[in-house]
Amino acid sequence: MTRYVVIDLETTGHAPESDDKIIEIGMVVIKDDMITERYSSLLNPNKPIPPFISRLTGIYDADVRGQPEFSEIAPQIAENCKDCFLIAHNVAFDLGFLNQEFAANGMKKLENPVIDTVELARILYPSAPAFKLEQLADYLNIEHDAPHRALSDAVVTAKLFLLMKQKINQLPYETIHHLLRLHKSLKSDISHILHANYNAKAFAYNTPKNIDTFHGLAFKTFDVEKQEDSCVHLSYGDYLDNIYEENGALKRALKHYEKRPGQRCMSEIIYDAFQSRSHALIEAETGTGKSLSYLVAAVYESLKSKKRVVISTHTTQLQSQLLNEEIPLVQKLLSQPIRAAVLKGKKHYISLEKFAHALTTSEQENYDIVLTKAILLVWLTETETGDIDEIQLPASGYMFYNNISAEAEREIDPTSPWFSRSYYQKARKRASQANIVITNHALLCADMFNDYKLIPAYDKAIIDEAHHLEETVSKYYGLKLDYASLRYFLNQMDAGEDSWLTSIFSRYPQVIEIATKDEWNQHIVSAKHEIDDLFHAIFQYVSNQNQSKKSLSDIGKIQYRFDGAKEMAEKWQSIKEMAARAMLLFRDLKQILTQFKQTVETYNIYDKFDLDDIGNQIENCQSFLDRIEGLFLSEDSGKEVKWIEIETAGTKNSVYLYSEPIDVSTLLSETFFDRKESVVLTSATLTIDRSFTFIANRLGLTNKRLMTKKIQSPFSYKNQVQLMVPNDFPDIKKASTDEFVYATCEAICSLADITKGRMLVLFTSYDMLRKVYDLLRETLDTVYYTLIAQGVSSGSRAKLKKNFQTFDRSILLGTSSFWEGIDIPGEDLSCLVIVRLPFEPPNHPIYEAKANALKKDGKNPFMELALPNAIIRFKQGFGRLIRSSSDIGIVFICDSRIKKARYGKSFIQSIPEVPVFFASTQTLMSKAAEWF
Repeated sequence: MTRYVVIDLETTGHAPESDDKIIEIGMVVIKDDMITERYSSLLNPNKPIPPFISRLTGIYDADVRGQPEFSEIAPQIAENCKDCFLIAHNVAFDLGFLNQEFAANGMKKLENPVIDTVELARILYPSAPAFKLEQLADYLNIEHDAPHRALSDAVVTAKLFLLMKQKINQLPYETIHHLLRLHKSLKSDISHILHANYNAKAFAYNTPKNIDTFHGLAFKTFDVEKQEDSCVHLSYGDYLDNIYEENGALKRALKHYEKRPGQRCMSEIIYDAFQSRSHALIEAETGTGKSLSYLVAAVYESLKSKKRVVISTHTTQLQSQLLNEEIPLVQKLLSQPIRAAVLKGKKHYISLEKFAHALTTSEQENYDIVLTKAILLVWLTETETGDIDEIQLPASGYMFYNNISAEAEREIDPTSPWFSRSYYQKARKRASQANIVITNHALLCADMFNDYKLIPAYDKAIIDEAHHLEETVSKYYGLKLDYASLRYFLNQMDAGEDSWLTSIFSRYPQVIEIATKDEWNQHIVSAKHEIDDLFHAIFQYVSNQNQSKKSLSDIGKIQYRFDGAKEMAEKWQSIKEMAARAMLLFRDLKQILTQFKQTVETYNIYDKFDLDDIGNQIENCQSFLDRIEGLFLSEDSGKEVKWIEIETAGTKNSVYLYSEPIDVSTLLSETFFDRKESVVLTSATLTIDRSFTFIANRLGLTNKRLMTKKIQSPFSYKNQVQLMVPNDFPDIKKASTDEFVYATCEAICSLADITKGRMLVLFTSYDMLRKVYDLLRETLDTVYYTLIAQGVSSGSRAKLKKNFQTFDRSILLGTSSFWEGIDIPGEDLSCLVIVRLPFEPPNHPIYEAKANALKKDGKNPFMELALPNAIIRFKQGFGRLIRSSSDIGIVFICDSRIKKARYGKSFIQSIPEVPVFFASTQTLMSKAAEWF
């Protein structure tokens, strides 16, 4: 009989080596898959409990006064832990604290086999949204009475473990087989559980339902079945009546339905554009319900015309939302099926063939790669799409995944047995049969570039988040080169022990006639040295430039715009010569690889994987050759902007080079809009001063059949928002940065007291964000408030947002990506602070290049470019505050130019009408207190 002891601790901090102590212990014993014993005790740490720990756990100094010290209960804990598996949610944390205490009391450390339920949950529930105990309990419907109390957490961890044990019992034989090969590299000792299931299933003939097995791999089986064509016989007016009007399907489908006039209006405009074969620009403010509006119109058009409509979004997250939430709602409204499909680029889909092959390799692998393989093995028994965006992988797991994606498999032979099992091919098949194909701007651009061979043919499209289209096209038609990518590529090319090239040398001895292993490795060493020298020289070149020629990106990188014809002759010539030498080395590598490929094709061992590996690296060589030549050696046409970014806090090789076209309007006009019958572009931020002229010019829509419409929000902004601008702040143009930072921090502290935190502060530069953060840490009561800052606090944007919503009285400081695409509805966000109007720095590489191009045409760069871009950004930031009809809040703008400058009214006129107060900071604070 196997005995398990589940442990959970509450502590004064996270570091036992820094004298943090245990304040509560909870233990649960599991026998025969039942919880049989429970034990808990508060402990006296003999030190104050930090206030944030007390807020989190509900344990205060008074609660632990008079409770036993750890030394008093240590023998009992050690006895409870005899002859068992120790289980914890993040076992290293709990075991680390226990062993620190045992050592301090002269007792033997615990050396039990352990099971980490965080690790196991990542493997067995790969699609879970997060892996904290509370979030997993919610995801799996485990009742959790008292989060952050030791016994409650231990009980939930025990129940979680028992569920996971059951799930292992349900895994296919093939999956367990591979997990057994991997488990030695995991933290959790689950070999006894795996072996029990492996032995039980070894001679079973039945495969679990809906599971296919091929080449030792088990995966969920599904077919892309052709659905019957749906049709619509109603006129468009009757169709919309049945959905939107008082007793329509929308009211019946939604419990708290409120009619939004703009929603039907948008559906009508889109249909008119489709019928008249016109393009359209539609600004639909927050709360319009634009996703449903355009889907209603797109579905009708597709069913009526029997032709597909493509919908493109900027983010893959919105793609998933449309397919999983919005499309099912439209189906419910119409009471008939809609053939809708998501289509992404090949890199998003796993290749079963590549993964099956990777499982057989004997390469030395780090923990992240082993964990990634285990996650993928279980996920394949559940996924129907093979889309990697469904799950979260460890950081370096994505590097492994890149080698087993559909993009890495090159062309798959239609006669191969893997072809019918290819997730990418199934996604293409679904798209080819769909009424509505949902894609993203990146694939839309790739489709244009590849003469429309990637997305099934279409004549009509709807572009959501359309304010990102120009940026996406510019990036796609541009170039990017960075040191880390080059070094990673060259490391992959090293013929070291267990590398893919070493296997080529061993399986095909004939390649030695082309280059020996030592000769090949010498080529790689030479290329590494050349790349090191090149990027170090670029770093120094940028570092030595006059400060006036450099700018700072919004995340703190130094930017320098360069023009090969105008750079300092001697030093830049030296860099060009290094680049030319690097190109020669890459050409040599490509030539040797090409000869290797010919050898592999010639001799009788025809291995597809070897050919794929070599072919991919030949393409990579050519890609780097093209980028080095385009960035350093080709003549500047004047139609692109080139710039360098360096990280001063990083290594002396932390260098990134970019090139983008200055203007993509002609490209879009000729390649996209002239070739499609009707393209509808929509976003919440398309107009400047209620005019679409700016976005129409930037996207190449001038002189086109064009309809425009601005649809106002149904929200009552007059009653939901107060916009406040202080008239006594230091002048942003004349005052020192420090003066402005001090004034901003004072305002944030005063507002925080009024709003109890719940504040998002938006910056235009990382440098100022950092200064404000440092000052707030000194002046703000961080026991009372939680301060979270992009680029300072660890984690992704999504994690920072989640932390902001988790903690009471939190303040979130953000730049760049926080100006849009982040929704914090309800009381979680009560105050939005915009520190500066979001103008690009005049020496920002892209802005500078576009401004110079406008000057040559006799235009005013400020009015034609700087101001419109700032207004669109401002509108995006403003839109973070009100996300529902019940939200209320304050927008506090520290930059008085919005009231003092002649152009300031353009910002105010571009947002919904709201009360604007321009007064002293003290007066505004009093007004804010009244408002709340």
